[in-house]
Amino acid sequence: MKFEVKGTILPVLEATLDAGETVVSTHGDLGWMTPNVEMSQTTKMANGGGFMKSLKRVVGGGGLFVTRYTAQGAPGVVVFTTKLPGEIISLDLSSGREYMVHSSGFLCGTEGITASVAMQQKLTSGLFGGAGFFLQHLSGRGTAWLELGGEMFAYDLQPGQTLRVHPGHVAAFETSVNFQMTTVPGIANKFLGGNGLFLANLTGPGKVWLQSMSVATLAHAIEPYLPTESNRTTAGGLGGGIVGGIVSGALQ
Repeated sequence: MKFEVKGTILPVLEATLDAGETVVSTHGDLGWMTPNVEMSQTTKMANGGGFMKSLKRVVGGGGLFVTRYTAQGAPGVVVFTTKLPGEIISLDLSSGREYMVHSSGFLCGTEGITASVAMQQKLTSGLFGGAGFFLQHLSGRGTAWLELGGEMFAYDLQPGQTLRVHPGHVAAFETSVNFQMTTVPGIANKFLGGNGLFLANLTGPGKVWLQSMSVATLAHAIEPYLPTESNRTTAGGLGGGIVGGIVSGALQ
């Protein structure tokens, strides 16, 4: 089995499988594949767990079913695509390491990988903290591939060393890292700073991966250019929404 990241701004992951080899994914991230690759659906990953574990996986950002891609009779190729501009990285779980990953970060992995939900904080903290609440737990034996938004930055935290991070920029971290959601200090910072109410405290020891693009921030940035009922009627569809948003912004 061979994996290769191709592309730049919107990269893809190309998996070349020998006959009988399988790669698994919990999302609908398939781009293209050769005809001899067979797809099959299951609710179980490497460690089993059945339907209830599958429901937990959905809460954590994964899919109810796991798709298995198996090369039949000859080598085959499967290509997985990313949803946002960013990077693709690999995590080695063969030595028993386990990782926490942002809710939509797990792209695919070898058959020995299990992705399940991990709830880190109280529900209220999770709701206000956005993407920092629901995290996927990757365990098992093998290699997992993640997609990160924007640019990737990795830090090796020493014991007791802490980074305070906007929850949307937390991409992944080793389970040895302590994760705690905390509030932004100061009333003015909370309500006038525009950075949300919560920060994630990541405390070592362990490795942390951060992403420069937050999905929530991206959605907020493009919101003025999305079509609304008024500009859809007057300017026509998505193009009208974009033009209308630009004109509206220019006049303010």
